[in-house]
Formats: sequence, C-alpha cells, structure tokens
Amino acid sequence: MNNRFEAVVIGSSAGGIKALTAVLTALPKEFPLPIIIVQHLHPDSDSYLAQILGAKCELKVKQADEKETIAEGVIYIAPPNYHLLVEEDRSFSLSIEGSVNFARPSVDVLFETAIYAYRNKIIGIILTGANNDGHQGVKRIKQMGGYVIVQDPATAEADAMPRAAIAATKVDKILPLEQIGPYLLQLVNRSTKKTRYNEK
Repeated sequence: MNNRFEAVVIGSSAGGIKALTAVLTALPKEFPLPIIIVQHLHPDSDSYLAQILGAKCELKVKQADEKETIAEGVIYIAPPNYHLLVEEDRSFSLSIEGSVNFARPSVDVLFETAIYAYRNKIIGIILTGANNDGHQGVKRIKQMGGYVIVQDPATAEADAMPRAAIAATKVDKILPLEQIGPYLLQLVNRSTKKTRYNEK
C-alpha cells in the first residue's frame, strides 16, 4: 500500500443518508483523510445533510464552499443543485452547468475531477442509489490506480448505483454496508506508516 491514500470520495443517492451515517459513524475523530461526498438531494434542499451527519459523526462535517482548500480529517458535502469539483491545487469549485446522469451534483463530476488532484492516492466509494451516476468515475479511479469500494447491492436500499459501478470496472471490494466504515479505517491504517491514532 506504501502510505499512499490522501482522500476519500463517496457517491450516494436514494437511501444515501442512512448509508452515509452507517459508514461515517464508524470513523474516529483522528481519521486523517478528507472525505468528499456527493449525495443526490432535491435542488431546493438546505444544508440539513451536513447538520444531520455532523450531529452523529466524530469528524467535522461541513458543506463545501467555493475556492475552499481541502483539509485533512474533514467531511465535505456537495451543496444542493451544484456540481462539486476538485481543482488540481486541492481546492473546491462549484458549478451550475447542466445535470450529468440526470443529477446535479453529480458523483461522476466529483470523482473525475478529484482524480486529477489525487491521482492514484484516492479511495472511491459507491453506496446505494437508483441510477448509474458514479460508474464512469469509479472506472477512471481504477484506470489511475486508485482504490474502489462498492456497497453490496443486496444491502442497498436502491441497488442500481452499486450494480452500475460493479459492471463498469473491476472494483477492489464489494462489502455489506455495515462493513464499509470499519474496512475503510483498516485500509487507511494499513496504508499509512504513521497516523495520529497509531502513534498513541
């Protein structure tokens, strides 16, 4: 693994709030990587998702802002009705360009832009969802040498999104929802020579 992971990107849609809660609450406050999330929401939604997850997670959770520099150990949520892009300098951009895969924000837009900033140092996760958004993004992550985890479709509230990701490329792990958070923590621990939580 060679101490290589530097960011996590997650895509989810129908049933995603429950799934995200299950994954993120398994992570300790010392988790060292930024986690960047696209959850399909109604365009008129407010910032309630960051508030819901922030109340349950040990990590800081916030809505991503334009030009914000990405920090370690923070969970970022794409704002409703904006594509969330990662720039090569590892800051965010927001876009109101047209929907991709009938979605804005789009999982594919996040994943495909994050690849250019993090290259093979990225972990992509696809959770429950009722469309195929994210399948191109995970394919690109694998092409660049990154790592992909997909929720077992049998444990997904809506299985179309994980099934599309599995069909698109040879993913690294297909896991039941309850195993994804612990596995992510184990993966990052194993790939990092020194972290704040194994120096103790």
